[in-house]
Amino acid sequence: MARSSAPDDEIPGVPARRAALRLLDAVLRRGDPLDQAAPPILRGIERGDDRALALAIAHEALRWMADLDALIDAATAQPLPEDAKARAVLRIMLAQALRLNLPGHAVVATGLPLLTGGPRRLAHGVFSAVTKGAAKLPAAPTLPPAAAIRWQASWPDRVEAISAGLAVPPPLDLTLRDASQTALWAERLGGHSLAPGHIRLARAGAIEALAGFAEGAWWVQDLAASVPARLLGTGEGRRALDLCAAPGGKTLQLAAAGWTVTALDKSARRNERLAENLERSGLSADVVVADVLSWTPDAPFDAILLDAPCSATGTCRRHPDVLHRHAAMADLTTLQSAMLERAATWLAPGGTLVYAVCSLEREEGEVQAAAFSGLAPSPIGDEELPEGLTASDGHFRSDPGMLAEHGGIDGFFAARWTKS
Repeated sequence: MARSSAPDDEIPGVPARRAALRLLDAVLRRGDPLDQAAPPILRGIERGDDRALALAIAHEALRWMADLDALIDAATAQPLPEDAKARAVLRIMLAQALRLNLPGHAVVATGLPLLTGGPRRLAHGVFSAVTKGAAKLPAAPTLPPAAAIRWQASWPDRVEAISAGLAVPPPLDLTLRDASQTALWAERLGGHSLAPGHIRLARAGAIEALAGFAEGAWWVQDLAASVPARLLGTGEGRRALDLCAAPGGKTLQLAAAGWTVTALDKSARRNERLAENLERSGLSADVVVADVLSWTPDAPFDAILLDAPCSATGTCRRHPDVLHRHAAMADLTTLQSAMLERAATWLAPGGTLVYAVCSLEREEGEVQAAAFSGLAPSPIGDEELPEGLTASDGHFRSDPGMLAEHGGIDGFFAARWTKS
């Protein structure tokens, strides 16, 4: 291959690929969440479409990593070390060719400059062998071994469907400020609805450019993530507490449903985003920066929503990095239990508490609910859930393989109790 005489980072497209490589390194070597790693890594890339491309490459490489590695290993005489830079570059090159359908010549021209010498020649040869042969990716990604073992034990009848649900990036879900306008906004945005106040769109273009964004008619929120707040019903001016509230989707839901909301989160930075979302939507809430385990309210609440810190494995179809990061499960479950016990003491007589996690791990969902005995269970019914979903033992449980005919859904768990 003839090389350009220009410095590598002056070759158009190379900075985006270098950024994608750094994103993979941040997730796989340092264990950073992709959302946290991305801003500083992408900051130096001027074009928005190049930043989006770098993220898309990283997402697809992480989503299909086990299968990309299988293709790489089949094309080499000896397996490359897991931490070899040539393997990482081949992952992003093959993700572009096999998942993003970018032309092979463009992938080679922007990928090989990330390597030198022997590794460059090796990567070129492996990429050519894979893309010119009959090799292809399977219909659904192969789960990383740790996730496969856990979910096979927890959901033996669902693992195949969960894997299939990860095959493509998810559609875009919106929650409306005014649920009575669902049909109007579905038509205006060209989407469809699976629940009152919900619109689903095929992912396309900048979110800020969609009709209704500027006036705060809706906010982005996965359908599963909207369920916990729905389980509290309408507020009619009563007091509700949203714990671990930022970035604010559930706070906005509660405020739109007529609750007088206190939104608490210990992250001042994330609370700034929550306040921006409130301002854009024209809704109001009392935003508090504090830790659930040290804060004390001045009066009890009629409703409390605890969306607890968790492994976030239920979001793997939109955040495939969670498949490759190892959560400290014992620490998380201890924290969840402590938050749940403390929150229960803040509930007024007759009040309702909802506990939720965006996790596929039973330890964070069903096991936590079974261990909690401070309040009376309030079983969740099928009629309270979006179209196509059913309750499980009085709880809400979803996974990425559900609603496949509509584009899927995140994995979530929610349980509900009342204070007599």
